[in-house]
Amino acid sequence: MPEISSSIVTAAMLAIGDELLSGRTKDKNIGHLADLLTLSGIDLKEVRIVADEEGAIVEALDALRSRYDYVFTSGGIGPTHDDITADAVSAAFGVPCIHDPAAMKLLAEMYERRGMEFTEARQRMARMPQGATHIPNPVSTAPGFVIGNVYVMAGVPQVFQAMVDNVLPMLRTGAKMLSRAIPCPYGEGDIGTPLAAVQKAHPETSIGSYPKYDGQRFSTEIVVRAREPQALDAASEAVSAMIAAIRKAKIPTNPTADA
Repeated sequence: MPEISSSIVTAAMLAIGDELLSGRTKDKNIGHLADLLTLSGIDLKEVRIVADEEGAIVEALDALRSRYDYVFTSGGIGPTHDDITADAVSAAFGVPCIHDPAAMKLLAEMYERRGMEFTEARQRMARMPQGATHIPNPVSTAPGFVIGNVYVMAGVPQVFQAMVDNVLPMLRTGAKMLSRAIPCPYGEGDIGTPLAAVQKAHPETSIGSYPKYDGQRFSTEIVVRAREPQALDAASEAVSAMIAAIRKAKIPTNPTADA
């Protein structure tokens, strides 16, 4: 079971790959990780996408791992020449990148079972920083790895998701964020100023507004988030009172107004 902490636990994600930046591949991992971290009480604070360039990966890792409790990476640990994440992570931590003996054994046995040659390219998937520990890969065997507070995982969504399932039990988690959605029949142009006042009066909460348009008029879904039920209730009541005050004042909702 993860260790539950009363403090806030933070995380960042680093998605690696030229194909993400060119648009050839549409990322499916960021949203999946964000959903699971939120459910676990870990705040995903930052996401970066970088190219398959060692300098860019090292720079991003150094910034993120010093700022957040956990950093999760996706991509760049496959068998091809541009899969350089293991090299970059090793450089960031100042340790050699080696063919991990346990990973070599896992992969050699898997390819033998499949009657396939364990080529030099396939052996690249056993490379990781010296001293790293494995993240099991129940889908295609080649492990991810952990070093320090950095969790390095595959970019293929099915494999990434399986690795995340194995990572979550290792993590220290924080108090889970509670949320409440409140429908509002007015657009953001009507509620912007009073909602800002509600947020200022309830600094222990985070209040988001999400505009909607049904073809005739704008409305807004207001979402209140807090870690304490009492804070959530108080801010939600203030939002409801704000909506009632706008209604009482008969502020019109203009379907052509800004959202």
